[in-house]
Amino acid sequence: MGQVNLHLLATDGTVAGTDRLAIEHLLRDDKLLWLDIQDAGKDGVALLRDVFDLHPLALEDVEEFGQRPKIEDFGDVSYQVAYGAQGAGKALVEVHFFYSEHYVITVRREPCLMLDQLRDTFGRPGGGLPGPSLTGGQPRPIRLILLHHVMDSLIDSFFPALSDFDDEIDDLQQQIFAKPSDEQLSQLFAMQKWLVGLRKLVTPQRDSLASLVAGVSSLPGMTPEGEPYLRDLYDHLIRISDLVDSYRDLLSNAMDAYLSIVSNRLNEVMKQLTVIATIFLPLSFLTGFFGQNFGWMVNRLGALPTFLLLGIGTEVLAAAGLFILFRRRGWS
Repeated sequence: MGQVNLHLLATDGTVAGTDRLAIEHLLRDDKLLWLDIQDAGKDGVALLRDVFDLHPLALEDVEEFGQRPKIEDFGDVSYQVAYGAQGAGKALVEVHFFYSEHYVITVRREPCLMLDQLRDTFGRPGGGLPGPSLTGGQPRPIRLILLHHVMDSLIDSFFPALSDFDDEIDDLQQQIFAKPSDEQLSQLFAMQKWLVGLRKLVTPQRDSLASLVAGVSSLPGMTPEGEPYLRDLYDHLIRISDLVDSYRDLLSNAMDAYLSIVSNRLNEVMKQLTVIATIFLPLSFLTGFFGQNFGWMVNRLGALPTFLLLGIGTEVLAAAGLFILFRRRGWS
């Protein structure tokens, strides 16, 4: 079998075994079972098919990753696709769920830090799930509690990633106001791309939970005692969706600020160039005028005082007059 992690938990949280016989034993005894499979491969799919008798279409989806978050009903088994965030690079991890009244199965292609931490928590003394004691005269929905723990660990993993993302936006905005550059523009586009990709995953994941909360879809063995756990997951996804929308607005504002600052600086440069060109315009006229090779001008405008007054003086006066005019109007 591929790299398969089998977590066979009794209702008191103890590990009962890690092989196929232990799985079958727990299923017969109706014990709490969480089977976590990483990189299932053919052997993992065969285990799901032979031991759990899952629907062929569900097994087909297990081998296809990169799917949109969804929830599907296969009779006594509910199939879900959900995502979480992990790592400094804001990598997203895809997890497939099979939920029934007898087990919870998670299938993933790559390591998932959140599930590993949850597994370690359940493996510690006293860290297992509580037994099916009575709540308000009704048995606790222990398997739904397990599903809630697993999905909540995935959903809550978005909060640290979005918190770091918020800090990145603040730093980027400060850099833009200090000195905009092409690297900041590239970073803006990369951040927008990640946020759009996250929104495409969070929105359908939120909608699938909304269908469960509204009763449009249902989980096997669903009871009123389990509804608060679904509402809690839905509430977290609503908060994440709101954060994604707010960060999208912040990025749009940062992009507008970048373009505005670059445009203003371009206008300043163009204004300075225009001032310089305007100052040299009368100078070009004067040098061109006195550079005409007419006999009258050559015979009469040849003394040194005339050169200093008309040749140099008029150019200095013209440049000084334009400079004073620009300063009074605030153009320089």
